[in-house]
Parts: sequence; C-alpha cells; structure tokens
Amino acid sequence: MRSAAQPKQHDVILGNVRAPLSLIADPEAFGGRRERDCLVGHLVIRGERIMGLTDGDADIDLHGRLVTTPFVEPHCHLDKCFTIERLDFSGGSLMEAIAAQASDKRAWTHADLRARAARALEELWRAGVRLARTHIDWEADARNPAHIPLAWAVIGELCEEWRGRMTVQRAALLPVDAMADASYADGLARTIASTGGVLGAFILDQQNRREGILNMVRVAMRHDLALDFHVDESLAPHLDGVELIAQEVVARGFAGPVLCGHICNLGFLEATARQRRINLIAGAGLSVVSLPSSNLYLQDRGNGMPRQRGLTAVKELMGAGVNVSFGTDNVQDAFCPVGTHNPMMALASGILGAQLEPPLGAWLPMIATNAALALGQRLEPIDHSTVHSLIVWDTRDLSSLISGGAHNWRCLAAMVP
Repeated sequence: MRSAAQPKQHDVILGNVRAPLSLIADPEAFGGRRERDCLVGHLVIRGERIMGLTDGDADIDLHGRLVTTPFVEPHCHLDKCFTIERLDFSGGSLMEAIAAQASDKRAWTHADLRARAARALEELWRAGVRLARTHIDWEADARNPAHIPLAWAVIGELCEEWRGRMTVQRAALLPVDAMADASYADGLARTIASTGGVLGAFILDQQNRREGILNMVRVAMRHDLALDFHVDESLAPHLDGVELIAQEVVARGFAGPVLCGHICNLGFLEATARQRRINLIAGAGLSVVSLPSSNLYLQDRGNGMPRQRGLTAVKELMGAGVNVSFGTDNVQDAFCPVGTHNPMMALASGILGAQLEPPLGAWLPMIATNAALALGQRLEPIDHSTVHSLIVWDTRDLSSLISGGAHNWRCLAAMVP
C-alpha cells in the first residue's frame, strides 16, 4: 500500500475504506492499493478535508465500506410520476403515451402533485442524490407568457423545502413550435428566469423547429438561462433536431450549458452521417443524457419483438469527448410503467442497453460528475471534498450498489469520532 498522506497528530483516520477510482481526480496521489475499480486503505481526514489513503493504525474500522460522492439525477419528471395505476393505457408509441398522460392532467391538483413529487424526492434522497433536474410540462399560452402552471408552482414549493438537503432544478418543457414566436419566447424566458428555472423544449419533426431553436438560444443568452431539450426521440433517420441545436449554439457563441436528452435515432444513422453529427455535438459542447428506461420501452415498438435498442450512440459520443450521462426519466407513468427514482438503476439499465463493459465503477461519473456538469454544476471528486459532502454506503460491493440494491448510507461526517 502506498501512503498519500502522512498523518499528523490531530488527524482522524477511518480504517478500511473503498473509494471508486473514477470519482477521484488524481488516483496516483491519493494513495492506497488498487482493487479492480477502487482504491482501498485508511482514509485520512484533516479538519474537514479529505487528505488521501494511508496504512497503519486507524481510529475506527469501516470494514471496507464504499465512500462516494453524492449522485446526480439529470433528467426526471416529478409532475408525471406515479400515475400509471390510474391510466387506461397498456403501452404504445411515444405519441400514444403523450396523449394518455395529457388526459391524466385533469387529475392534477395541488395535493396530488405535491404527494407524488414528494414521494419521488424521498426516493432520490434514499438513493444518495443531492442534485436533480425535473422537467415540468408548460402549456404555451401566447396571450400570457407570464402564466405559471400549477405543477411548476407546487414543485417549486418542494424545491424550497428541500433546500439545504438537495438542489432541485426545474426545466420548463414546451413544444418547440411554441417558441417560434419571438415575442412569446422572450416573455416566457423572462418568466422562467424570474423563478430560477431552465428553458426546455420537446423537438421532434415540427415544421418550424429551426425558428423555435433559434429563438430559444437567443432568449437564453439574453436572460442567462440554461437550455435542456427532449430531442429526436424516435428512430426515424430524417430527424435533425440535435444538429440544428448544435448549429445555432455555435453560430450564436452560446456558452451553455445545453443538455440534450434522448437523441434515439443517432445510433441508427448511416456511419458517415452519424460521425458527422457526433462531431457537431462535440464541437458545440453539448451534453447528452441517455434515458434507458423510457427509450427501451417505447422505441421500436410493434407487434413483435423489438429489434433495435432505443438508446443513443453512447460509446461513440463518449469516444468523441462528449459529456454523457444517464437519467431516470419517467417513473411509473404512461412513458414507463415501472421504476424508482434512483440514478444507479438508470446506470444499470444503461450498462445493459449500451453494453458497457466491467469494471462497473468506471461508469459512475455518468450519474455523478458528468451529470452535474450537464446541469451546469461542479461536483467535487472525492479527493477535493470535505467529510460533509461524501457518503458512506453499507456495502463494499460496487456491483451491488450500481445494481440498485437497497443499501443504506450515512454522511461521512457522521462517521468521524
């Protein structure tokens, strides 16, 4: 074992800790011995800072428990979750799911929204999440861009109540054609900015999608907003939304952050066209979030066995240097009838759907540091963290943790004697 930190008299040393390599900025300087995808040793804490791993005596023994950063949920829908039991819907296309969910909105009251969203936030908390972004449907009203939907207000109340424990970002989800009206786009952006939100849109094959995207980039720059798109959520090769986004971001010099979700058709384009589009995404500095649950459930749905995965080209995007993450997306609603709000479950599904190889710890940044960057935030790696920002899990097994096992956690600060 190599010691990274020489303990001083008043240091606290937590014995037998396992830390994932992928969540450490400088593994060579951190110390400890390598065991597959972790570094193992005694964790040295000086004041509140993490100093590294050493050997020798320890103050207490953590018996090989995992220490990680918190996790990040980059894409969920707290307004829609937990509605499947009241939907007369047995599975269908994306458009059928949209229609089924729209009909359920008649049951959305303050109490209903609050109960379902609060349940989801509790699930995220138990999964070790400290940063999350939820999309919230925003019906366009050209007469009054200042009108705030009920779900936006209710979930905003919960965001305030959770402040200090979890940061929850709200992203408005509109059809992109509504943003083709420049006046409406500016008024809406002003409203969203005033509530601390993110500007988002659903882009498929709308005729005026280019105008909508252009206006969104313009007003995001004017009102200092992040952008988040549901884009190209189909296997149809003619869809070009992400390409239009990349072009406008580059043309306007928008510094972002810009997060693009789904992009399901990217993996099914002809190889040259696919690589050209991936290069555009990388050149524009876009982040991509893959949503395995709903995309595997809804894409290539027909009467027989689906033959095409619904995921975007995860490996090729990462190979081009694109910031890629996995998100939970929909939970127990018309878009996905099963699931929990747990980024580790999303990662597990993504590992299967994208055929990502072990060791599994290598992919943790996709629900941690990568996901935080996609939301315009910085999540400090373990070696740059304090005891108050790290988590100790009741397992030493990364594969079990990533598989979504019901593992408890404690803040590392609570373990310091």
